[in-house]
Amino acid sequence: MKTVDQHASDIIAAIHPMSPRRTALREAHGCVLAAHVRATVAVPGFDNSAMDGYAARAADVAEASEDNPVTLPVAGEIMAGPVSPAPLAPGTVVRIMTGAPLPKGADTIVQLEWTDGGIETVRINQAPRRGLHIRRAGEDIAPGNLVLAAGTVLGAAQIGLLAAVNVARPAVHPRPRVAVLSTGSELVEVGTPLGPGQIVDSNSHAIAAAAHEAGALVRRVDGVSDDPDEFGATFDELLRSTDVLITTGGISVGARDVVKQVLSKSDEIRFERIAMQPGKPQGFGVVGGVPVFTLPGNPVSALVSFELFVRPALRRMRGLPAGPGGASWRQPATGTVTVRVSETMQSAAGRRTFPRVRLERDDTGELVATSAGGQGAHQMSGLASAHALLVVPEEVTEVPAGTKLPAVLLPEPEWAGPFGEARG
Repeated sequence: MKTVDQHASDIIAAIHPMSPRRTALREAHGCVLAAHVRATVAVPGFDNSAMDGYAARAADVAEASEDNPVTLPVAGEIMAGPVSPAPLAPGTVVRIMTGAPLPKGADTIVQLEWTDGGIETVRINQAPRRGLHIRRAGEDIAPGNLVLAAGTVLGAAQIGLLAAVNVARPAVHPRPRVAVLSTGSELVEVGTPLGPGQIVDSNSHAIAAAAHEAGALVRRVDGVSDDPDEFGATFDELLRSTDVLITTGGISVGARDVVKQVLSKSDEIRFERIAMQPGKPQGFGVVGGVPVFTLPGNPVSALVSFELFVRPALRRMRGLPAGPGGASWRQPATGTVTVRVSETMQSAAGRRTFPRVRLERDDTGELVATSAGGQGAHQMSGLASAHALLVVPEEVTEVPAGTKLPAVLLPEPEWAGPFGEARG
């Protein structure tokens, strides 16, 4: 059987980042920058007030205090907006609003709370230092500064920053379009009353959700029957409208494994047995420039296969490092952690096994792995409560309690993870 590492390596070697394109800013959220962005404008673009109050000369209000307030005439008012204020005459102040341009000659802002709020004259009860509450032009970003580096994922803050420097169409690797379909004449759509021998198509929902979490634009197709003509027609139609195609089921040694039956006629997709559990049957190829993943039909096998093989490929297509587990700065580059096993576990000889485990920290801060429940390839309840996939080497058949092993972290919602670390 082929090793897990070799299969993963072969997939990544065949995957390339999506070709960059200029995308409207409103559509770039979640995309990855394909080129450095340098500022062509200053941020702020002009000296302006950070507070509502009065623009003044610091020397004119240097002696102001509660016991000895300074009273000055108010020469006017400056609102935020497209205005060019007149220079500030010595011995006067002007009312100014937050964001309004600073008049020439002013070098401090007296915040409203330090005054009596006067309109014609104002009594100032506290002396501001020179430069107080003034936002200087370019103090955040100067023209020519590197704003965002290539490879940056565009989240809310990054989108706001691009807007601030007036970038309307950044160059990005677009999010890949992924089509997901399950096969099997026994499948029915969720919400449908079940007849004899029928099961709910959970795979397409799970894999579609995983692809969405991985940053893809996802189209989920209702389960396709085991009829070769129906599957072939659906497959060909999807190839014309997608960047990645993922199937589940129909790739083992059964008499009616339709995916293998139809796609084996092409030399572009290879069906192989991988030395792993769960997920031994796998298929992959590139058809007409579209990567095609044919995953096993057992639901746990399908999702584990997605984490090990598909998610890294989608990351590479998006222009990111292809580390498993959705690697980020918050976790190791490989997406793995070292854990101590809390209980004895059995493993299949000659296969790399991936028990689903829950993680918690002990009193010393060490991560401890405990079985998440049923470990069968059909038992989704265990995977649904798991934090990670334990990695048991091929040559190991029994893992004694206390053994330290790597574990692949599973993606979680972006709030705090189970061990007090924000992971997203």
